[in-house]
Amino acid sequence: MKIRSSSESIEEDFAQAYEEYADAIFRHCAFRVFDRDLGKELMQDAFMKTWEYIAKGNDIDNVRAFLYKTANNLVINYIRRKNLRKVVSLEDMQESGFDIEGASGKEIKESIDAKAVLSVLGTIKEPHRSLLVMRYIDELKPVEIASLIGGTANAISVKLNRAVKYLRSSMPHE
Repeated sequence: MKIRSSSESIEEDFAQAYEEYADAIFRHCAFRVFDRDLGKELMQDAFMKTWEYIAKGNDIDNVRAFLYKTANNLVINYIRRKNLRKVVSLEDMQESGFDIEGASGKEIKESIDAKAVLSVLGTIKEPHRSLLVMRYIDELKPVEIASLIGGTANAISVKLNRAVKYLRSSMPHE
């Protein structure tokens, strides 16, 4: 999806982008910071920055990629500012109102023990956690991740493979 600042339907295009991508961007932010309210705030900030960019007369060729890159930068800035490195359990997240339901959340629950993965995901350091969230929660392809954070799709695939191995080795064994 493209948004052209010269388009007569700029508001409609932006509204359509919000409708299509708001939930995914929210999920991306919330899983990165493990806080539902903060995830919503970061998602809203990403859309505000996108609107400001368009209002300045700039065009966006790939709105989805632009939103993910903007949200990713906001999350990184927040983590740097707050030095956010805390371990959060799934129970704590659910008590605070965080819910992993959704199309990708249901698929994850069906294929693996999501509770165990989420409890371990909170302990994994960056950039592994970001890559895992972008690939398996946000369902981005390695090519899309590469365009967001830089590098080649092949390098991202290698890093994802390492992150999955690290995640598996961190999982509690029964």
